Amino acid sequence: MNTQEFLNSEYTQSLLERFIRYVKVWTESDEEAADRGIMPSAERERDLAAILCDELSSLGLQNVQTTEHCYTYGFLPATPAFKDKEPFCLLAHIDTVSEVSGKDVKPIVWKNYDGKNLELECGVVHSVKNDSALEQAARDGDTIITGDGSTLLGADDKAGVAEIMTALEYFHSHPEAEHRAIEVIFSPDEETGHGMDKVPLELLKSKYAYTVDGGHIGELETECFNAFKAEVIFTGKPKHTGTARPDMINAVNMISYFIRSLPQNQMPETTDEYQGFFAPMSLEADMEKAKAVLFLRDFTSDGMEKRKSLVKLLAETTAEVYGGKAEVIFTQQYLNMKEGLDKAPYVTENLIKAYRASGIEAVFKPIRGGTDGSRLTEMGIPCPNIFTGGHNFHSRYEWAALSQMCAAVKVLIELCGK
Repeated sequence: MNTQEFLNSEYTQSLLERFIRYVKVWTESDEEAADRGIMPSAERERDLAAILCDELSSLGLQNVQTTEHCYTYGFLPATPAFKDKEPFCLLAHIDTVSEVSGKDVKPIVWKNYDGKNLELECGVVHSVKNDSALEQAARDGDTIITGDGSTLLGADDKAGVAEIMTALEYFHSHPEAEHRAIEVIFSPDEETGHGMDKVPLELLKSKYAYTVDGGHIGELETECFNAFKAEVIFTGKPKHTGTARPDMINAVNMISYFIRSLPQNQMPETTDEYQGFFAPMSLEADMEKAKAVLFLRDFTSDGMEKRKSLVKLLAETTAEVYGGKAEVIFTQQYLNMKEGLDKAPYVTENLIKAYRASGIEAVFKPIRGGTDGSRLTEMGIPCPNIFTGGHNFHSRYEWAALSQMCAAVKVLIELCGK
C-alpha cells in the first residue's frame, strides 16, 4: 500500500479520530515541578497514559505497563521472518508545553481546505499569506486540524502518539505484514526538558530508537542544539527610596541592565538555521533580589562555552557597575545528538530507505530545540527524529495536516519492515 492508498484507506479516519481524542485530554506539564524532580510534573499526564496503556493492550502488545513515573511501555514481538533482526523503539511524548494553555482543547477539522482565512477565537487568524506550509495544504486540498484559537492544539506531540498507535493498529489488522520486534515508549515531561530523566531503560531491549516528534513532511532530524539553562541572580541593597542616596543598590535595575546587555541580534526571534541564541525565559525581581532564567542554545560545544562565558562576564560587569553581587548557575539540558548518530549511520540509513519507500525524499534540517531523542542519544541509544505533519508548535496557531500525518504512519510501517 503506497502513501496515497493509505490516505484513502480506513486508517486515515482512524488516525484522525485517535488524534482528536488525544488532544482533548489535558496533559500540560509543569516545568517548575519537573525542575524539582517531580515526575510526572503534573498528575493529569497520567490520564492520557492510562488511555494509551489500554489501547496498546487491545492491539496485542505484550508487557504493557505505565511505570511509577508515567512512562507507558509496550512490546510487539517480531513476525517469523524478522525474529533474528534487532528490535528498535518508537517514542513520542504525551505532555504539552505550559506557555500556552492546553486545557479544554477544541479541535476543528477543515476538510478540503481551500486557502481562505480561518478566523478563530482570541484574534487567531490562519492565513496562507504568512504560512507557506498552509499554502501547500490549500493547493493540495488537504484536511487540516486546528484548535479554536483559545488554546494550542497539541499536535506536539499527540500527532506522533496517534501515528505510532495507528501503525500498530495496521500490524494488528494485518498479521501477514512482516515486521521486526518493536518497543514503544510514550513519555511524560518532554516539554520541561526532563522527558528522559526516569526513562525505564531496564525494560528496553532496543539498541537504537526513533522519536516521532518533528514537523513538516520529509523532515528528518539528526542534529540539534546543545542546550544549557542559565540562572542569573543579582543581590542588591534595598533602602527607603526617600533616603536612597548614596548607597541603595536596586536589583531591579541590575537585572534590567543585564538583559539589555545581551546581544539583541542573537535572540530566538532574530536567528534561524544554525544560529544559536540567548533566550530570556523569565524574570523575578524586587529591590533586594532579582533572578533571570535564560536558555542558551548553540550547535557546537565551543560556541556554547563562549555563550556561557559571555553570560558570566555580563553578569559580573553588571554587578561591578551597580556595586551589587552576581551569581550564575549553569545547568545542562541536552546535547547535540549528531556525534552519537554519526557513530551508528545505519540507524539513519534505514530511516532514509523507509522515507523513499513511502515516496518521500528526506529533508535534513537541524532541530532548533531538542527531543527525547537527543537525551536518549546521550545515553548511548542513537535516536533520530521523524516528522509528524504538525506546524506552528507551542502557539495558538498550531495546526496539523492529515495527509502528512498519514505519510508519517506509512514511514513507520515501512521502517518496521526494514
